[in-house]
Amino acid sequence: MKNDKIKLIRQKLDVIDDKIIELLKQRGCLAKSILLAKEKKGESIFNPVRETEIIRRLSGKDAGPFSPENIRSIFVEIISASRSLETKLKVAYLGPEATYTHQASLEFFGKSADFQPVNQIPDIFREVSRGTCNFGVCPIENSSEGAVVHTLDMLLRSELFITAEFIMPISHCLLSNAPMNRIKKLYSPLIAFAQCRDWLSKHLSQLEHSEVSSTVQGIQKALKEKYAASLGGENAAKLYKIPIRAKNIQDIEDNFTRFLVIGDKVNPPSVNDKTSIAFSIKDKVGALYEMLIPFKKSHINLTKIESRPSRKQAWQYVFFVDFLGHVTDKKVVRALDELRSETVFLKILGSYPALNGVK
Repeated sequence: MKNDKIKLIRQKLDVIDDKIIELLKQRGCLAKSILLAKEKKGESIFNPVRETEIIRRLSGKDAGPFSPENIRSIFVEIISASRSLETKLKVAYLGPEATYTHQASLEFFGKSADFQPVNQIPDIFREVSRGTCNFGVCPIENSSEGAVVHTLDMLLRSELFITAEFIMPISHCLLSNAPMNRIKKLYSPLIAFAQCRDWLSKHLSQLEHSEVSSTVQGIQKALKEKYAASLGGENAAKLYKIPIRAKNIQDIEDNFTRFLVIGDKVNPPSVNDKTSIAFSIKDKVGALYEMLIPFKKSHINLTKIESRPSRKQAWQYVFFVDFLGHVTDKKVVRALDELRSETVFLKILGSYPALNGVK
């Protein structure tokens, strides 16, 4: 009796699956028509504004037992596969394979893109600037440790723009061929080490730390030494076949990293946008306060402000500011015009769909 019921349900699932395939065929044909039309116009096959709006709309629908994140993951892959019907996007990321940046790239672009690992953050910008890659993905800040300064520096120096952002939870593991009580050295990027500092101090207080450019580079080094360890995710541990000695060792449970997608064009406006700018102020009393007045007057909501030494003159700083709105919005244009007249320089880093959906 039970077997008959299971058989009936499976038959219904087969019918539904066949319908899904038929609908995917129809979607693929329509997507290919759009891709060919874009090609004739010389437009990019990737439109972060349109794709974000699709994902946002579908994730907000009632999908029964499926969570919004389930729906997001499914449609990211459908859209990725549809994009690849004509040509594959080339995406540069901070490698090697299985770094957190690689994982973020996969989750954002889907598995049908062509992912190109590079060794350093400046290499990501170089590959996109040269046109060898269409887009690049790089970390910009961590929720517990703050900004990734190499990315901030490159945003200042490069002619590229931020075209999208993506936030991903980060869960660190201690990885080593040696048991915990035999580990003597840890290879990891400084920012990953900082996120696990308290745990490491408590459990491995005499550990020697050696900085590397990525978690996977740390894994590769740890695999070559008998009593060495590294920090990394579970996916990396599986790929490189290195034992996990401890899981979830980050000091703050809600540990997130924000990633940026960089490209060579400014996005058109979407329903909800965020804009990033950088500027340097004149050296006078109350200068920073005066820089914020144009945003207040125009009722523009600032979401972040960060400072970095300019590297041009001692004690001169560059301020990085994120705010809600698109660079073409009238109130944003008005505020930036007023701000520009009072700055040493001002650079638009990009306008892109805001993740919070509020404007």
